[in-house]
Amino acid sequence: MAAAPTLRTQRIWYYMIPQILLLVTLFYLFDTEDEIAGIIWAILVYYIIIYAVRTLVAKAHRKAINDLRKGNYEAAIGGFKKSVAFFTKNAWVDKYRFITLLSASKLTYREMGLCNIGFCLTQTNRGSEAKDVYRDVLHQYPENEIAITALRMLESV
Repeated sequence: MAAAPTLRTQRIWYYMIPQILLLVTLFYLFDTEDEIAGIIWAILVYYIIIYAVRTLVAKAHRKAINDLRKGNYEAAIGGFKKSVAFFTKNAWVDKYRFITLLSASKLTYREMGLCNIGFCLTQTNRGSEAKDVYRDVLHQYPENEIAITALRMLESV
């Protein structure tokens, strides 16, 4: 089985504004006589907030990512399906992910989940199912470069 591919993160840069505002606010709140200690506390609290938000809200997605990294593709597929279901039901969380999850990613969590399901299917020798998933991704997200590339590779085999 192949290792998970390394992909360059696609960001929407203005989605980082809430993150910057949060960090600036924390710097202000932790402003002490010892500037270094204040900066360290602000950064520490910032990362705790980000970790907590992403762990609590995108719980199934994070677990599926961990399963994927361990090569547990069947478990990862189940986790990504749960994640896709959550973000389908709660589309507003995904739409406003720059606030709700402090994520500047160009791809929605739903979109990432579907692409990851496709990848896991290819790793379990279920190429025809993977093609269907990637076609579905392209139907919903026509400019998804991951699905375009994966489908091109699968169809060339």
